[in-house]
Amino acid sequence: MGWQDFYARRDALNAAIESGELRTSDAFPDEHELLLALHHRWTQRLTARVELAELSDEDPVDAVGAAWRRTAEENQALRALLDAHADTASLRALVDAEHRALAHAAGLTERGDSPTEEAAIGAAFVALQRTTPHPARRNPVERLLRRLAPSA
Repeated sequence: MGWQDFYARRDALNAAIESGELRTSDAFPDEHELLLALHHRWTQRLTARVELAELSDEDPVDAVGAAWRRTAEENQALRALLDAHADTASLRALVDAEHRALAHAAGLTERGDSPTEEAAIGAAFVALQRTTPHPARRNPVERLLRRLAPSA
């Protein structure tokens, strides 16, 4: 792919996000390819934040949750477009993989969990993040106790 192709694809993605509609074009001749590219854009942005969250000293659930919420807040139109098509065959496997990765990064799964269980746990985690508009505020004593006793 040359630079012209790169810019054409970027512009087509931006147009789809701005309009909130899957617009096929020369760059994306069918909706399947466009959905895959949109999900790839989302995944790049989310993965960067989740990786930073994993490096923080915060509780993994809180840090990964905050990473997801911040990414969703800054990419509302993209997230809405993906949500509208989440049940399509094009995205179903990718959404499950994303949910598994989030559950793993948040420390909610362990060895031996099946991919189906991991995806279900990740889906529940994302659903919780959608209903938590702001990071959960804890008092300083609770935060200290959580650091001293990770299971608290």
